[in-house]
Amino acid sequence: MDIERRLFYDTTLLSVERPGRYLGREWNVTVKPEQDIRYTVALAFPDVYEVGMSHLGLRILYGLLNALPGVQAERVFVPWPDMGRKMKEMGIPLFSLERKKPVASFDLLGISLQHELSYTSVLYLLDLARIPLRQSERDERFPLVLGGGPCAVNPEPLAPFFDAFFIGEAEEVLGDIVMALVEMKGQRKDVLLEELSRFPGVYVPSLPPRQPVRRQVVKDLEHAFFPSKTVVPYVEIIHDRVAVEIARGCTRGCRFCQAGMIYRPKRERTPERVIELALELLRSSGYGEVSLLSLSSSDYSRIEELVEELSRLLEPYRVNVSLPSLRMDTFSVRLAQSLRRVRKSTLTFAPEAGTERLRNIINKGLQDEEILKAAESAFSASWQEIKLYFMIGLPFEEEEDIRGIGRLVGEILRVGKSLKKNARVHLSIAAFVPKPHTPFQWVPQDRKEALEEKIRLLRDFFRPLRSQVRYHWSSFEMSQIEALLARGDRRLANVLLRVYYKGGVLEGWQEHFLMQRWGESLEEEGLDLSWYLYRSRSFSEVFPWEHISCGVSKAFLWEEYQRARQGLPSPPCALKNCTRCGVCGSGEVSLSDTAL
Repeated sequence: MDIERRLFYDTTLLSVERPGRYLGREWNVTVKPEQDIRYTVALAFPDVYEVGMSHLGLRILYGLLNALPGVQAERVFVPWPDMGRKMKEMGIPLFSLERKKPVASFDLLGISLQHELSYTSVLYLLDLARIPLRQSERDERFPLVLGGGPCAVNPEPLAPFFDAFFIGEAEEVLGDIVMALVEMKGQRKDVLLEELSRFPGVYVPSLPPRQPVRRQVVKDLEHAFFPSKTVVPYVEIIHDRVAVEIARGCTRGCRFCQAGMIYRPKRERTPERVIELALELLRSSGYGEVSLLSLSSSDYSRIEELVEELSRLLEPYRVNVSLPSLRMDTFSVRLAQSLRRVRKSTLTFAPEAGTERLRNIINKGLQDEEILKAAESAFSASWQEIKLYFMIGLPFEEEEDIRGIGRLVGEILRVGKSLKKNARVHLSIAAFVPKPHTPFQWVPQDRKEALEEKIRLLRDFFRPLRSQVRYHWSSFEMSQIEALLARGDRRLANVLLRVYYKGGVLEGWQEHFLMQRWGESLEEEGLDLSWYLYRSRSFSEVFPWEHISCGVSKAFLWEEYQRARQGLPSPPCALKNCTRCGVCGSGEVSLSDTAL
């Protein structure tokens, strides 16, 4: 009896939480006739359905691969623990949603690596699929396992489990890679890996890299592949809307932000192309909201024009337009009013730090006056609540910076009151995590005890404002493990295995995370958490990820770190004011330019 019949006839799905996660057959899925399929790709997201289906990158790759002749791409997600237990009890291997085929029967398994806390779920995924966890234990009977996504810029903690990693943006290269594999189907695994290693952006951990593997970049976003249809889930997902990417990359150069460094240079789609894509996707899906995505949506060069025109077109149909990532220094009354025509949800901004001094250190480049002006624009356009993102534990942070968060929120509330608004603020507070390929890759992370003291200060400050201020903060222990894996080396692979065998699955969900598992596993492997987290690095230290090049030179990152230590901001990236980061291939910072 096949997997689909067993799921339904044995009433398995009636006994688990949210059975819609496992149904498949959604609107706009792609299933090709069997006789037309030469090569199969399982696109796996190491988290549950509603998280994975919210990720735009997965949707792009799904459309791109299924547009290739003879290639069938299907989606795979990690089951919730109740379903995972049922599958093991009934002997059901992990399966794809489209055709309910065992993942181990596919030719290629591509796993998206979006967050470090999903690493044990990668092992869970392989285990449920009955695929040996270690690359060295797999032969031609199993699919090639390829990893990609932002976490692939330091692949070493996961290296023993993958055949290869693709570093960078896949739209221009992945199709060629898959079509080459189609033609080589049936070859020995070592032959396939050798051929894979010759493609730009591909890192094969079992082979010595010929040179630094350079991250691949889509040069022309306007004409890059983007799907005109999107799969419409049966169950509500986290970002349950149409999403159109209006720009990729960011000019700002925030020193804590890995995405702002590795997605350079900034590229944009024209408003005409964005509107064309948005209307196509809305017509094919029936969604009631379109989200305009980029690292900083309000930095898009024609944002007001785009939002006004799209809002005008969609207002008769009551379709919302949302901008999930807004900078306060480019937010205007005009933009607020355009959004208000169709959008009713909360506006979200990210000041990140409570004082101008610390915002200069992290190169956020926001003045208090600009923050208050943005708040005034939002409240004037009839918003009652705005959401603000802050980080604590930033490099060179002082107690005054923490108190500054409270004072800034108080000023924002006073702006709302002056406009006779019942203004409210929702705060989201996260611990700073140092990431590879950023100017702060050299700095230590704050200890948990210090972070807890900073939260205590904020709670005391906001206690009198409890009716106007909501706040929550991320788990500091989870932030520790995120930092451990972000800057970790290949020795952590054994730690990951130990955590997984101790029950560590879906560690990105707070209810499933257990710090004790990590502490025990590190101790059993003879590794010291403090060595990974709480020490400063020197320029001469060789990082585990230095064989991966994201285009931004190490010398440039070091210079930015030195400017941060001096409290000096740097100008935004622009052709007329080049910051010499190296991405564009000219004007790189040299070691002689930096103070070592």
